[in-house]
Amino acid sequence: MINPWRGLSELPRQMWILFAVTLCNRMGTMVLPFLVLYLTRKLAYSAADAGLVLIAYGAGAIVTSPLSGKLCDHIGPVRVMKWTLWLSGVMLLIIPLTQNIFVITLLVFIWAIFGEAFRPASLTIISDVVVAEQRKSAFALSRLAVNLGMSIGPVIGGFLTTISYVAIFLVDGMTSIIAGIVLAISGLQTSHHQKALHTALEVTHSVATRTSVLSDVRLLYFLIAMIPVELVLFQTQAAMPLYLVGDLKFSEALYGGLMAINTVMIIFLEVPLTLAIEQWSNRLALGLGALLFALGFGALAVTSSIGGVALTIAIWTFGEMVLFPGASAYMAEIAPPEKRGAYMGLYLMTFSIAFAIAPWIGTATLERFGANTLWIATFVGGCVSAFMMMGLRHRTRLVEQKVN
Repeated sequence: MINPWRGLSELPRQMWILFAVTLCNRMGTMVLPFLVLYLTRKLAYSAADAGLVLIAYGAGAIVTSPLSGKLCDHIGPVRVMKWTLWLSGVMLLIIPLTQNIFVITLLVFIWAIFGEAFRPASLTIISDVVVAEQRKSAFALSRLAVNLGMSIGPVIGGFLTTISYVAIFLVDGMTSIIAGIVLAISGLQTSHHQKALHTALEVTHSVATRTSVLSDVRLLYFLIAMIPVELVLFQTQAAMPLYLVGDLKFSEALYGGLMAINTVMIIFLEVPLTLAIEQWSNRLALGLGALLFALGFGALAVTSSIGGVALTIAIWTFGEMVLFPGASAYMAEIAPPEKRGAYMGLYLMTFSIAFAIAPWIGTATLERFGANTLWIATFVGGCVSAFMMMGLRHRTRLVEQKVN
């Protein structure tokens, strides 16, 4: 019997260090899922006040992605990751020291800047330490660490809230600091391609220094293509639970069980699936991934049974497993080596923007025009991204050939 995970054994040691650091960090993810409850139940603030704090977090995430990416290009992604882990951990230890909503909002904004700076650095490291042929599986492995950790952290956090809300800040903060220490003592370096990169940069430096990141038409096209499907994805944050619990009368427990389908599938299937389709073209993989999002969310317009909803979740989860590792790999492919951080930062910024506006768009559509209109709109949005993905042009850089 062929081992579906066999391709992971070929990934370099640096990738497994990053996996361990990411898993340690994400296993401590407790504050953000319970932040609204902390503000409303523990501190007795209104839901509107809690919403403003979440907006501050989203604003911090939007601001930090491009800044973190550029910083990675200047001082190196490992250094950026270490300091963001430590500083975000410190911020989590500071936040519960105050009960003033204005101070909390400011601290949460700063926490988001440090905490969300982790992601561009992580993607940049992956782009640097693996060869082009391994990038999809490497990004899938990173997503496995994120999802595995996020399946553990909130569960522990839920238990800790029964003891003390302050405890989730302490544990979340300490896991970030510990992850930073693990990274510091691991000796992780992204310089195994450094000699080749030096040669490659000599080829591209004269052109690269005269052009900005936003002058890359392929980058702008791809970022625009990603936004519709990202808006579809983040309907899971507000419109979907409102629809399933409010309109279809599913219980909260049933909704949680249905959404667990997504996490379980990603943990057990994403890496083997990515390895199986590793040789697919960008156009095919990204186009299919976006189309599966369209079909999965759009199908909610024609089904209301528990089994039917479960099937729709499975469909768009397959889309997520195909689309996102491929999207990260495509970004690494089109980015000049000396600008990978900036490219990854802009890529992640689109997620932050979508996260900030998608729940509002979805809930407003659901309330004003009804569920069918919302789910048909998600089908259209996914199809728009799929159509644009099929228009991607594949061109392997001369620099990539030299480096890898």
